[in-house]
Amino acid sequence: MNEQFGIAGKVAVITGAGGVLGGSIAKSFIKSGAKVAALDIRREQLDVRIKELTAEGGEAIGFIGDVLDVESLKKAATRIVEKWEKIDILLNIAGGNMPGATLGPDQHFFDMKIADWEKVTGLNLNGAVYPSMVFGKIMAEQRSGSIVNVSSMAAYSAITRVPGYSVAKTGIGNFTQWLATEMALKYGDGIRVNAIAPGFFIGDQNRAVLINPDGSLTERSQKVLAKTPMKRFGDISELNGAVQFLCSDAASFITGAVLPVDGGFSAFSGV
Repeated sequence: MNEQFGIAGKVAVITGAGGVLGGSIAKSFIKSGAKVAALDIRREQLDVRIKELTAEGGEAIGFIGDVLDVESLKKAATRIVEKWEKIDILLNIAGGNMPGATLGPDQHFFDMKIADWEKVTGLNLNGAVYPSMVFGKIMAEQRSGSIVNVSSMAAYSAITRVPGYSVAKTGIGNFTQWLATEMALKYGDGIRVNAIAPGFFIGDQNRAVLINPDGSLTERSQKVLAKTPMKRFGDISELNGAVQFLCSDAASFITGAVLPVDGGFSAFSGV
């Protein structure tokens, strides 16, 4: 492999590592020779993930941590630096939607519960801001590092039924640009901040709205595929290479970018 695209020996902090996306990227990073500090609020999922990562023969440690709890993040950061002396990469993967913040086909915006709105916007926006403050400070001291956030197709144009998620992910795009500018101007060109914007992937959180109980596609799925030139859903592993690229030296002059990984969804007008 071209070393320019490599991440071997780099220390990567991955939030939400117990989840499907975080787990997929963590395993890909381990196979590429990175050292992984996996963070998740769920102990059972985190324990399973660490076993999987170490079984691959790589170095991995796990931390129970809440991305909205700055003190728990600071404790994790201290322990990571004590063990590996640096933090090269931060992947802000923790996030997602929840049923209470998703409007049903017959519901209206006015029916949405404020508490659910606050949970979703807080997790998906502050869940990237707070870790960036804690782990990004170490990068500022090092004058080197790469942060990758997760945006969404919901940030490009309105997607019905997911108002809180859409607003938060739109904020992620702006925050990515803002922090990229802040880091470069104040700490030099060694720190980069970018984001990926995944297209449509079938996972536990959206399966019910995309797949009928009999396995057929829902009306919503059919609309998604009609606007996706590749005419298929993505495989979660197809995000791994994009993230690794953004964290590698091959992307040394890329900062403030939001990279769609969407099968052409964001490019296609539908006509």
